Amino acid sequence: MQTSSMVPLFYNSDIEVSKKIVKACYDGGARLLEFTHRGDFAHEVFRELIGYSNESLPGMIIGVGSVTDAATASYYMMNGANFIVTPVFRKDIAIVCNRRKVLWSPGCGSLTEIASAEELGAEIVKLFPGNIYGPEFVKAIKGPQPWTSIMPTGGVTTEEQNLKSWFDAGVTCVGLGSQLISKELVQNKAYDTLTDLVRKTLTIIQTLKQNQ
Repeated sequence: MQTSSMVPLFYNSDIEVSKKIVKACYDGGARLLEFTHRGDFAHEVFRELIGYSNESLPGMIIGVGSVTDAATASYYMMNGANFIVTPVFRKDIAIVCNRRKVLWSPGCGSLTEIASAEELGAEIVKLFPGNIYGPEFVKAIKGPQPWTSIMPTGGVTTEEQNLKSWFDAGVTCVGLGSQLISKELVQNKAYDTLTDLVRKTLTIIQTLKQNQ
């Protein structure tokens, strides 16, 4: 997360389509990806993606997002999840992830929540929904807590000016969902376009970081 500074995230119920999305992101240079736990039998798709990436995509790190309880987190970790992302801050998820030494990124919306999450071992906190808080919130948090690593999700786009506002504010990485992996791209099977967009976005982010 600190190196690439971008986590593509998506959910799709079709296993083959999901594999193509992951491959397109991988070909674009992404080495992190979050599969969101949002649909029925999402765990079955995830299990297939883990097997596929282990066999065909060396170096790809796949985690799961939208996890809201410890049992679900444990299940996904048993099925190969490399990290857990949650929309909320929950102590029970922190405990099971720490027990297995799997990185967890909790959704937080206040300085108190962020500090509490860090006390329980969170290395990178998720700012969600990012569009509600915005870059100014990140700046405010980094004032008293410059050591805090923040990943906004929601409100982040692939546009250079949008990305610049977040990284200038001090985020460690950004989560990009439908703004990167749009329904239109998937419906049109425009996987080459997705690869190009991932590559372009990663280049913008690295350039912004180098100029800081």
